Amino acid sequence: MTKSDLIENLALQRDMPMKRAEQVINEIFAAMQQSLLNDERIEVRGFGSFEIREYEGYKGRNPKTGETIDVKPKKLPFFKVGKELRERVLGSHA
Repeated sequence: MTKSDLIENLALQRDMPMKRAEQVINEIFAAMQQSLLNDERIEVRGFGSFEIREYEGYKGRNPKTGETIDVKPKKLPFFKVGKELRERVLGSHA
């Protein structure tokens, strides 16, 4: 599912103009992005949680040349699936 699909589904399910649905979806994503930029955790009950994880720098290796390189520390968004969603996905494959 893409962002466009989300917008279209919202517009159809709530009988609203596509432009308004797009604004709603964009506001949700903007709020989520801002929370993560502020190092705040986002939790959507039954779905999962998003947080920023910090990774220390380390010595890596260029796979092409074998040269040792320094990989800088970084911060990346991380998603952890919620229990309810995990169980539903696992249940659909049983």
